[in-house]
Amino acid sequence: MSLKKTMLSKLLGFGLGAFICVSAYAADPVVEPSADAAVPKESMFQAGRSYIARVSDRLADTVTGKSEELINRAMEVIGVRYRWDTELPQSGLDGSSFVGYVFKDKLGFLLPRKSTQMSRVGKPITREELQPGDLVFFNTMRLTFSHVGIYVGDNKFIHSPSKGTNVRVDDLGSLYWDKRFDGARRLDGSDNLNDSERQELLNEVKNLKRKSRNL
Repeated sequence: MSLKKTMLSKLLGFGLGAFICVSAYAADPVVEPSADAAVPKESMFQAGRSYIARVSDRLADTVTGKSEELINRAMEVIGVRYRWDTELPQSGLDGSSFVGYVFKDKLGFLLPRKSTQMSRVGKPITREELQPGDLVFFNTMRLTFSHVGIYVGDNKFIHSPSKGTNVRVDDLGSLYWDKRFDGARRLDGSDNLNDSERQELLNEVKNLKRKSRNL
């Protein structure tokens, strides 16, 4: 059986409980920039054939047991500048594309493109239930689920805040983020995506496979 057929068969086997993952785009929250952090060297990031091949060859449905390596990878991206509508840290990352990049690069998870779609992946959890690797969402610019970050523990989360800032760690208890906290999700293999959104992810997997073969 070809790799493409094997992957499609696996996707269909997941059914409605599967989630695939890709980078996303969130609206810019209005926050004050922090002091500039050192931007990681480009050599730290995966690119080219190995990057696309790893992303497109792995499908997973849970973060359980993988949160430490996920957080470590996210921390390596601290200092990368915010830039809307990009998918690789060499160019910069916006709020949703940062989350999508970390999950894609480290775990091979493909998340939906938009933070609002990410808010329908996995199961909802309370603030008290947060564990490292969970997604945290915020209502910025009066838009529900318009910003997303990754919870790292100790009431802190890592994210790419807004134009003029870099990827950094912030405190959920700070006045700005506490007021705008909009919920959290734990990636457990379930989702509430509609058929068209799920098909979009399947198409993205096909595109990644095609790119990998052409490199």
